[in-house]
Amino acid sequence: MKKTILITGGTGLVGYGLQSIQDQYDYNFIFLSSSDCDLTILETTIELFEYYKPDYVIHLAACVGGLLKNMKYRVDMYEKNMMINNNVLHCCHRVGVKKVVSCLSTCIFPDKTTYPINETMLHDGPPHDSNYPYAYAKRMLEIQSKAYQEQYGDNFICVIPTNIYGENDNYHLEDAHVIPALIHKCFLAKNTGNPFKVLGTGTPLRQFIYSKDLAKLIMWTLESYDLKDSIILSVGEKEEVTIKDVATYIAREFNYEHMIEFNDSFPDGQYKKTADNSKLMSLYPEFKFTHIQEGIQKSVSWFIENLSNCRA
Repeated sequence: MKKTILITGGTGLVGYGLQSIQDQYDYNFIFLSSSDCDLTILETTIELFEYYKPDYVIHLAACVGGLLKNMKYRVDMYEKNMMINNNVLHCCHRVGVKKVVSCLSTCIFPDKTTYPINETMLHDGPPHDSNYPYAYAKRMLEIQSKAYQEQYGDNFICVIPTNIYGENDNYHLEDAHVIPALIHKCFLAKNTGNPFKVLGTGTPLRQFIYSKDLAKLIMWTLESYDLKDSIILSVGEKEEVTIKDVATYIAREFNYEHMIEFNDSFPDGQYKKTADNSKLMSLYPEFKFTHIQEGIQKSVSWFIENLSNCRA
C-alpha cells in the first residue's frame, strides 16, 4: 500500500511544482488548498489530519507576500503564520506523522551579518525591519520543530529556500513576490505602451530558485536527508543576480524594448542575503539547477498562456 504525503499549501507555487513531478514517486499525494481547510483553526485542522492520517507531511502553507504586503499587514503576517504552524505541527504529532518537512525562507536570517549566511546563523540577530513579523513567525517554526524533536522524538525538520519563482505564482501587483510582480508589470507595460516601472533602485542581490527544482529538493529531503538540523536549499553564490538583471531578463521575454524605469524613492528592502549552499552540495553534489533565464522564460510563457485564470 502506498504511503501518503499530505502537502499543506499544495496548490500554491511550490505545491504546483510538486504536482508536476508527483508521477516520478511512488506515493499517494494529497494537495491541500486553503478552501479545503482553514489551518488557522485548530478544530478543523484536527478533523482534517484525523481523516487523512498521513504518513508524511510537506508543510508549505503560509501567509506570504512581497515587500508591500509585509510592510502593510504586519499583524496578519505574524498571527496567521503562528496559528498555521502551531496547528499543523500539533496535528502532525497527534496523528503520528513519520516525517515533516517544513518550508522556511532566507528572509528570516539576521539583517546585520556576515556573508554568505549558513544554517548555523539563523538566530544570530534580528531580521530586516521590512518583514520582521513574518520572519519571526517563520523562525519560530524552526524552534517548534526542534522542540518536538527533543521532547517527543518527532522527525520534524525545516528547509530554507532562497527566493522562489516559477509557474502558478501569485501575480497580484500589491502582494506578489518580485519576479511574478515584474512579469505582470512588464506584460501591462508591453500591452498598454506605459513604462515598465520597477520599485527601488534595482541594485539588491538575490538568489532565485526555480519552483520545480525546489520541489525535487524537498522530495530528496523527505526521502534521503537524515539529519535533524535545517538545510538551505539554494543555487550557489555565483548565481546571485540583481533585481535589475531580473527585470532585464523579463523585458527580453516580452520583447519590451523601451527603458526600464527604477523608482529609487521606494525602499529596496534588504540589500543582500547571500546563502551558502555548501551543505546541500556536499550531500547532493549531482543536483543540477535550472538557470534563471531558462526559468524566467518558462514562467513568462506560463503566465501568458494562463492569464485568464492565474492569481492576478
